[in-house]
Amino acid sequence: MRVISGSRKGTPLKSLPGTSTRPTSDKVKESVFNKIGPYYDGGIVVELFGGSGSIAIEALSRGMEQAYVFEKNPKACAIIKANSEKCRMENQLHIERKDARQAAAVLQKNHVTVDLLFVDPPYASVDYYELVNEMAELNILAEDATVVCEHEKATELPGQYGDFSKVSSTVYGSTAITIYEKRG
Repeated sequence: MRVISGSRKGTPLKSLPGTSTRPTSDKVKESVFNKIGPYYDGGIVVELFGGSGSIAIEALSRGMEQAYVFEKNPKACAIIKANSEKCRMENQLHIERKDARQAAAVLQKNHVTVDLLFVDPPYASVDYYELVNEMAELNILAEDATVVCEHEKATELPGQYGDFSKVSSTVYGSTAITIYEKRG
């Protein structure tokens, strides 16, 4: 696993050994960023279920200004911290050692407006995708935000979360990526 593109291109990243996390493959990560916009001019990315933090780090490498990574596993948080230090992003990447269900409250309290949201819960936990609705209802998502959900290909996500509509769904092996944007 590595940073695919941007200012930290090629930097190898660690992931937690074992099966407690499921890192997004480099191939899927590259494909997702090619779809949603390969480079950014600022903005805030939020990664729910951070694992290794590789998605947030990739977004920062490609030009996002700040990242918030929610991960409740303390060992995974240590990996995220090590990866952010290796990439010299410790001032940009904020690790929240909390359950993803607390993300909306934390972001609202800190007056964070999210430009790019990644939701990648354990595949059996389909109800976590409802966090997108909560963030939309609380106006935590920017008007032009992009929401990316990673899930099992057999799981069909709804066509809409609040004002955010499904714009694409792509399958990569056993993984699917569904992307939502606000349609005006």
